Amino acid sequence: MQNKRLGVYLLLIVPPLFWAGNSVLARGVVDLIPPISMSFWRWTIALTILLPFTWRQTRRDLPEIIKSWKIIFLLGLFGIASFNTLLYTAAHTTTALHIALTQAVMPVIIVAISFILFRERITVLQLFAIVICMVGAGYVVIHGEVQRLLELRFAIGDLIMLLAICLYGLYSVLLRRRPAINQMSFLTASFTVGVVLLFPLYLWEMQTLPPFKLTQPVVMSLLYVGICPSILAYLCWNRGIHEIGANHAGLYINLIPLFASLLAVIFLGEQFESYHLVGIAMIASGLLLFNLRALCSKGQVHTSDA
Repeated sequence: MQNKRLGVYLLLIVPPLFWAGNSVLARGVVDLIPPISMSFWRWTIALTILLPFTWRQTRRDLPEIIKSWKIIFLLGLFGIASFNTLLYTAAHTTTALHIALTQAVMPVIIVAISFILFRERITVLQLFAIVICMVGAGYVVIHGEVQRLLELRFAIGDLIMLLAICLYGLYSVLLRRRPAINQMSFLTASFTVGVVLLFPLYLWEMQTLPPFKLTQPVVMSLLYVGICPSILAYLCWNRGIHEIGANHAGLYINLIPLFASLLAVIFLGEQFESYHLVGIAMIASGLLLFNLRALCSKGQVHTSDA
């Protein structure tokens, strides 16, 4: 069981890696793809890829899906339709730095929502671990220079991102109420809700903004967001929360700004600096500290809060 839990921790590294790529890409294509169009086609592509493999299982699970339509609707609204549309919208009025910094607050949002909705408590040690992770993530974002933090000027996009992370925090916490159906059926159902909700907004955007052109960068960008941060990341994220709960899994969001910086090193030619190393050490320490009891436990995997 310990090996299984370790596998879950490794699995939870995948979503922040892909979501970091999504954040960097969102800022990079602001002049190529309108935000609602990007979100709509992201989930349409993801759903199109899923359906040939999942429609039979989804049809078998349809009675339970219909029975649980309210929670599936809310999860599709918060986690699929809202979060990424707001992120892509925020990218038009704020920087990738601010997007990364705002997402580092999500673990605290998840803990707060878990307490409000389900009275789920954490220990003082775990709270300290969250602070360590957030400081480590923030340290990477400001490149180890406090002056950068003092010089930050917050725009409307930052407020949009704050709303986005609150909604995604709510999605993460409400996952414990998802119906007991096949995971692929659940993704298919929630992606469908997202696409249906985004479609009228997409039609409205088409009437108000010039259509985007299907150039190679646009096509590659849409394929990336439709596969990696959508299907693969959501499979890993939902499974991780099912196994260890939202509070534990939420801490991994702090890896997003770290991975975003490292992706800039790899793809944009930026230098690997000492603040990257400090951030890695602090985030890793916080993750280990938060999960110390679970890692040391010889019991079975805890799933009661899934």
